[in-house]
Amino acid sequence: MAIGKRSFGKMPNGEEVDIYTLKNDNGMKIEISTYGGTIVSGIVSDKSGDFHDIVLGYDNLNSYLSGDKYFGALIGRFGNRIQYGKFTLNNKEYTLVQNNGENHLHGGTKGFDKVIWNAKVIETEPNTLELSYLSPDGEEGYPGNLDIKVKYVLTEDNALEINYLATTDEDTVVNLTNHAYFNLSGHSSGDVLKQKLMINADKFTPNDKYSIPTGEITSVENTPMDFRTLTPIGTNINSDHEQIVFGNGFDHNWVLNSNGSLDVKSAQAVDENTGIVMDVYTTTPGVQFYSGNFLDGSDIGKNNTAYNIRNGFCLETQFFPNSINCSNFKSPILKAGEIYKHKTIYKFSIL
Repeated sequence: MAIGKRSFGKMPNGEEVDIYTLKNDNGMKIEISTYGGTIVSGIVSDKSGDFHDIVLGYDNLNSYLSGDKYFGALIGRFGNRIQYGKFTLNNKEYTLVQNNGENHLHGGTKGFDKVIWNAKVIETEPNTLELSYLSPDGEEGYPGNLDIKVKYVLTEDNALEINYLATTDEDTVVNLTNHAYFNLSGHSSGDVLKQKLMINADKFTPNDKYSIPTGEITSVENTPMDFRTLTPIGTNINSDHEQIVFGNGFDHNWVLNSNGSLDVKSAQAVDENTGIVMDVYTTTPGVQFYSGNFLDGSDIGKNNTAYNIRNGFCLETQFFPNSINCSNFKSPILKAGEIYKHKTIYKFSIL
């Protein structure tokens, strides 16, 4: 099917923002804004054949401009947190914007979620939208000119594929992800506590009270972090376990067993009410499961919906948080002339 395009409004400086619509023959539909490369909506069928928008977001551009929850956005240069906004690369210390207490979060005050991406429909590939952005040397404190291309692909078997590609002219750090909040009962249906989650991970990275990994890699055994079998999100979300207390729920990185293979399922979410299943596959070493702990009803989303605590969950595929400062974590350094290439798939089906 042809990819649709419509105006989503204008930036304060007059720059146009568009929404592109990818739709397959099953009626599944994904809408993507050039502002932040944002997934604005995801329409999927339930077990009764009714369609639901399972992605939290806003009806209008102004709400995205004023919001701070990263709904559906592309995240970079570095997804998640870097402690104190500092790292050393090639014996030089870099200082980034501190926009999460003393720490750096999701690329800074003007991360990739707040820029206009160039969009191109790839005519030779079915249902493929390519977004591109050149992040200049020094943007938010990062070294090197980083040339990024992100392809969104909607397949006929109801999978949304996100392909990340980046090159740099100077050694830098890169950790790209997408911050979509999902609710498999529909974005306006309330909390996700009865929805079930499986994360294919034997280990996770514990955090300090500021949500910065301590550098440890710990077994999930006998902890609330054990999602190796399908478990309702709400089962342990109010546990007195220190990690849950620190995060006000789940906001942690899991060490995936999939080892970079797209042939191994990294996570699965299931809503028995609608029958909607979402399987996640990724080439990245980790995934951040965030249970919407800081949604507080102040964000008025699509169809005048107030998004309250735990009304959505995120599965952000990634390098580990603060990995540039933890030598035992897989390195997020992208060297000049090398290629950053990762892929994540969110595949939808019904029970």
